[in-house]
Amino acid sequence: MWRSIVAVGLLGNKIGMTQIFDESGNIIPVTILKVGPCVVTQVKTEAKDGYNSIQVGYGSVSSKKLTQPQLGHLEKSNIQPLRYLKEFRTAQDDEFEIGQVLNVDSFLPGQLVNIKGKNIGKGFSGLQKRHNFTRGPMTHGSKNHRAPGSIGMGTTPGRVLPGKKMAGQLGNKIMTVKKLKVIQINSEENILVIKGSVPGKPGNLLSIVPSE
Repeated sequence: MWRSIVAVGLLGNKIGMTQIFDESGNIIPVTILKVGPCVVTQVKTEAKDGYNSIQVGYGSVSSKKLTQPQLGHLEKSNIQPLRYLKEFRTAQDDEFEIGQVLNVDSFLPGQLVNIKGKNIGKGFSGLQKRHNFTRGPMTHGSKNHRAPGSIGMGTTPGRVLPGKKMAGQLGNKIMTVKKLKVIQINSEENILVIKGSVPGKPGNLLSIVPSE
């Protein structure tokens, strides 16, 4: 079982996709990620907070881009303004310090990771595209081609139940792709090469966590 040097997640951005060749000449589709460096901005312990976790910050930004509470939270730990903050659960024996820098060296080649991010938004979509519904008949005077049909009952409770599958926005949801393999690591450029695809467009913010 692969285990990362630091068993917490990091934040990064998607650069794009390409393909590489292994030693046998096989093509491997890969996604290039810019991961970290991330800074530990807060350490929570079970004795004080009821659980063990760390908060990491990513992406340097001007102080004008942050609110006063955000700036105060970071200035309390004497940390420069950071655009993104995210909390990760940790094991009880893990030791972290405020201001500690975590980078792509936290992962190992061949390790499996879970990558979480917002997928591509595709605008308003109908039932056939969004939920894979079957369309109505196209002939014999049918007026129900791609319409939803009846959506509620005429008797008790006589209403449309919450959660009914209907037309609406497709995509733009948080999703996780699990057990993607780390192919290469470039410590100088903070680059992580992952086998397969990850959510979102190039530039999308991602959370990379070691797979259990």
